[in-house]
Amino acid sequence: MKTLAIAFVAALLLLPNTATPQPKQVLFDDFSYTTQQSLKKNGWIVRTEPGWPGVPGAKWLEQGVTLLKHPTERGNRILRMTSTTDGTAANTTQTQICHQRKFLEGTYAARVRFTDGPVSGPDGDQVVQSFYTISPLKAPMDPDYSELDFEYLANGGWGIDGPTLYATTWETFSPEPNWKKDNIFQTTNGNQGGWHTLVTQVLDQKVRYFLDGKLFAEHGGNYYPEDTMSINFNLWFIRDGMTKEPGRRQYQEDIDWVFFQAGAALTPEQVNEAVAAFRKDSIGFRDTVQPKSPPLNSPCNF
Repeated sequence: MKTLAIAFVAALLLLPNTATPQPKQVLFDDFSYTTQQSLKKNGWIVRTEPGWPGVPGAKWLEQGVTLLKHPTERGNRILRMTSTTDGTAANTTQTQICHQRKFLEGTYAARVRFTDGPVSGPDGDQVVQSFYTISPLKAPMDPDYSELDFEYLANGGWGIDGPTLYATTWETFSPEPNWKKDNIFQTTNGNQGGWHTLVTQVLDQKVRYFLDGKLFAEHGGNYYPEDTMSINFNLWFIRDGMTKEPGRRQYQEDIDWVFFQAGAALTPEQVNEAVAAFRKDSIGFRDTVQPKSPPLNSPCNF
């Protein structure tokens, strides 16, 4: 019997491994938190530092980030960013979260809810709702600067009227007061309020942006990112883009999940499959993306 048992175990060891191999470097966050403390333990920074972008003098408040039940999907939780203004810098608050700076080539994705207007107060402010990756700007026109943006402007801005979605890839820029930029972008007009899946592929010297499964923009050449980036979301007001209507108004952007896989250009369908697999296994957070050695400074101020 002992000989048979040993033979049986040996036969099992020779069977092919049918388990799906897990990617070695992946980030997934379902934002199933109930406290900001838990959010921060998993590598997220809630911005409090003043500065660019937005309204000079505006505050970046931790209180603008809340964690709550999904309004319509039972058992699901989301992260909500809320920014407010009455048209004055003193009473303007903006919101941003940043993950660690350790990402470059691979596939970035997020499920976000854009809004077409304020949840309270008069409409009309030029407000930016975003999902983006970025590296620090070491000096004006830094040639190694890297930034990849999805940005929704529900009330227009930057020379375009009406609701506009931007996909922008940056080579570099010089900040104000000596503003100069070198970027390339694609836009689409029309209301984008509601949930969207945003995917950015960065591989083989091409950056491809997908909106709800469809290719939206493709950039390359000098605009291909060169420096390690952080993953960010922010909600801010364009300088001098405030409505003249009096009264306090409040804008929101929601995040359901965020995903990254290093070294692969996953299709939007493959991203959705990966997220579904994490959720099926009740995995709310996984981060196996290795930081640089030593780890890079990860500012959340831009």
